[in-house]
Amino acid sequence: MAQRPVCQRYKVKGLDVSHHQGKIDWQQVKEADRIYFVYLKATEGHDFVDHRFISNWKEAKAAGFDVGAYHFFSMRSSGERQAQNFIRTVPKEADSLPPVIDVEVHLNHDPVKVRRELRRLASELKAHYDKRPMLYVTYDTYERYIKGHFQESDLWIRDIYTPPTLSKGQWILWQYHNRDRMKGVNTSVDMNAFNGDMVAYKRWVKGGASE
Repeated sequence: MAQRPVCQRYKVKGLDVSHHQGKIDWQQVKEADRIYFVYLKATEGHDFVDHRFISNWKEAKAAGFDVGAYHFFSMRSSGERQAQNFIRTVPKEADSLPPVIDVEVHLNHDPVKVRRELRRLASELKAHYDKRPMLYVTYDTYERYIKGHFQESDLWIRDIYTPPTLSKGQWILWQYHNRDRMKGVNTSVDMNAFNGDMVAYKRWVKGGASE
């Protein structure tokens, strides 16, 4: 289960959602007054687009959240083609959060090839959005594909059992719960914490480092 007592010391919380959550009442979520940012699934591979993305993007922004989009990385197509899918789908808006690449591919891939396509994807997204993409990782994908590489990239770590074991400066976001409940969302939802206080969060949103 999620480490609620530990995560309470992180005051800036956020959601990540996809079409699996169905239609969300973003105004009700806002009224809960404990969520500051939202990440929305936009694309996967070179051709999948989340059918709830555009409505979620518009409605979450209208409700006043800081909003970003994430792409589920695949080894079935090149980094360039995946970047094209994301760029076609996600608006370029200056007040949006950095794009995220979700690195949850199978562990049997050649790490050199994974890093090559990840770098191509990240480079295309950085050039288009003028924001360096963040990498969402599990401990397994971090150890196999990311560790020792991509030092320029912020990390979003998944750990629903304990606080992150990565050093404090290595991660920006922590997904600490995968089955939380919230008014305005009809299903369970992922919860995340920002690694820093509100001042650091606002600096990060504007494009600076968390600490």
